Parts: sequence; structure tokens; C-alpha cells
Amino acid sequence: MSEQILVAGIGADGWDGLPPRTQREILACEVIFGSQRQLDLVPSSNAERVAWPSPLVPALQGLLARHEGRRICVLASGDPMFHGIGVTLARLLGPERLRVLPQPSSVSLACARLGWPLATTTVVSLVARPVETVLAALTDRSRVLVLSNDGATPAALAKVLSDNGFGESTLHVLEQLGGPAERIVTESAAKWTDAQSDSLNIVAIEAKVAPDTPRLTRVPGLPDSAYGGDGQLTKAEVRAVSLAALAPAPGELLWDVGGGSGSIAIEWSRTHPECRAIAFEHVAARVEQIERNALALGVPTVKVRGRAPEAFADAPVPDAVFIGGGLTVPGLLDACWERLRPGGRLVANAVTIESEAVLVDWARPNDAQMRRIQVQRAEPLGGFSAWRPHIAVVQIFAQKPLLSA
Repeated sequence: MSEQILVAGIGADGWDGLPPRTQREILACEVIFGSQRQLDLVPSSNAERVAWPSPLVPALQGLLARHEGRRICVLASGDPMFHGIGVTLARLLGPERLRVLPQPSSVSLACARLGWPLATTTVVSLVARPVETVLAALTDRSRVLVLSNDGATPAALAKVLSDNGFGESTLHVLEQLGGPAERIVTESAAKWTDAQSDSLNIVAIEAKVAPDTPRLTRVPGLPDSAYGGDGQLTKAEVRAVSLAALAPAPGELLWDVGGGSGSIAIEWSRTHPECRAIAFEHVAARVEQIERNALALGVPTVKVRGRAPEAFADAPVPDAVFIGGGLTVPGLLDACWERLRPGGRLVANAVTIESEAVLVDWARPNDAQMRRIQVQRAEPLGGFSAWRPHIAVVQIFAQKPLLSA
């Protein structure tokens, strides 16, 4: 077995903040990888020093292979296994190839400074992600720690909060945590004026929402008004029932076939930061609308592909499939079922007689459950109110059998 790679965390307090054991092990290595800032923190030694290229991940395995057989150290910020290089290395090389010596993460230090409970504080990473990603985590009075992408993140974050009804939220920008230049700047999002913060920062949000802001939580069934589009939208009540049947779990992938406004894919992704979704939609205006809705609701990770089933060809295998449109396309339902992983769930909704007939014919031989959902909403009628029925939805649910041993 190849010699283990040392992955050493180093904080803003630099070399002096490291335990003596970590210092000795770093200096005993023959090659040290890290950012130039991290490499500059290490005293002179005989080790070859290699600054990370950009982009890093595509070059990583080649760089390490070039130094196979030598004692290698990889420097990381704080805790390498918390949104750090250690996670990437464990995935590429296997955890058995690593020996990790962590330092306190920026989140641990931030909670220590603010007196926040680490175990229950929500953390959102904006590293190489749109700043709108934070919106999915925000509710009134929530506390959120944001890992910044750079020094411009706090100002961009303040604007997004102000634009979405959270302007009265308090921002604490914690710079250079643990180091001699540590500084904390506190102001409301609406009054934030600093265009640039220190590049090494983390932002703590104490959320406060304006009274007229719609309540948007991670629970499925968001108001229909939360979505823009041309009316191709699974209504809130049916959406909640459909997501309950799809049963998202962290790390799972959904195919939303016939994406429309993207509501199912979006609310699947909002249930947990690790949930992923691909919407299949070929109408250009709707593709753009799905992308806008996903960004506005804090899940820009939703991907959009073209026409189904042609666009299934190289798509990753889904854990669940929702079909909200295109049921009358020959072979579509069978193609979805074929691509679904064993044990995965399929939910399909029909509102026309023709698409309902497809579901009825398919349900029995595939042991699918069927139900009919009828929603009525109270709406004005003259000076009174009356029940206004929406089009009934026929829904099937099927779980694909596990492969036999």
C-alpha cells in the first residue's frame, strides 16, 4: 500500500497555532501542497513546495501521481474534512490513503465568538456557488453561517437578503478568525455599505423577515405565487402530495419529466442541501423559467435537460422519477421505469383523459397504486364565497423491485 498522505489543517493563526506534533510531521514531508498563502506560513525546509493550480480538482490526481512514493503533505484551511480538500481527496483516493490532522474550522470559531450552538446552527457554503443559494435556508429568526467565496460575498449577500424581504436581518462578518488580524463587523443587511471585506471571512446571519414576505420553508407545497411561468405548474396541494410520495432523502437524485415551471424539482431540492434534481423540458421559454425559479428559491443546483426521452441517454440514474407531462409520448413511461434504479420510486400525474388512460393501462401490470386527487379552493362569488374545483389529478405511485440475489 502507498504511504499515507498527510492532510494538515492550518488556521489564520499560522504556524504558531499548530500543535508541535503537526509541525514535526509537516516538516518531515518531502512535498508540500497548498495555496500560496498556506505555503508561506510554513518555515523553510528541504521540502518541495507546490502551489495549487486553478482549476484544482481536474489536476489533482495527476499532481499527486507525479510524486508517488514520496512523503506528501497537503495543507488545508482549518478542518480539512469540513467543506475542505480532505473531502475531495477521500473521494478520489479513498479514506485509507489519508492521515488527517485537523484544526478548528471557521464554523467552530464563529460559533465560539458568537455564543451560538454549533450542533444546531445551519451552515451554507457559497464557495463557487451563486449567493442566492442561501435563500433556501432562511426563515424568520433562523441563524445561518455562510462560508464566503471571497471578500465580495458579504456585500452580495446583504443585497440578496434585502431584495428578498430579509433586509432587517443582522449580518456579522467575521474576518481572519483565530489570527492576529481577527475582526468582526456587524450591521443590518439593509444598511450594509462595505463593498469589500477581507477575503478570509465567514458571515453569520440572524434572520429577520419583513411582515409581508411570503413564508417559504423547506416543507413541500410552497404557494403557487412563488413561481413564475406560463401556468404549467403543479398546484401547491397536489405538489405536496406528490413530493410526499416521492419521499426525498439526502443525496438522492430526482428526474422531473415535463418540468414546466420546475416546481417539483425545486421543492425536492429544497428539502435537503444534498438532494439533486434534473428537469427535462424542451420548450426554451420554460427552460429559462425553471432556471429563474430555481435561483430565486435558493436551489440553483437544479439542472435542465432537453426533450424526454431522448435526453435520458447520458443522464445519471435517478432514485426517483416524477412525470408531470408527456405521458402520451410513446414509450416515455416505460423509458422512465427502465432507467429508474432498483428500489426507486416513480410518481406520475395525469389531468387529461388520454394521459389518464396511459396510467390505468400501465398501473396494473406494474403493481402501481392509483389515486385521484380533487382540490377545491374557496373563491369569491359575488358578495360571498364558493368552492371552486380544480381539475382532478389521477396519480400513480410505483416502487421498482429490488434486483434478486
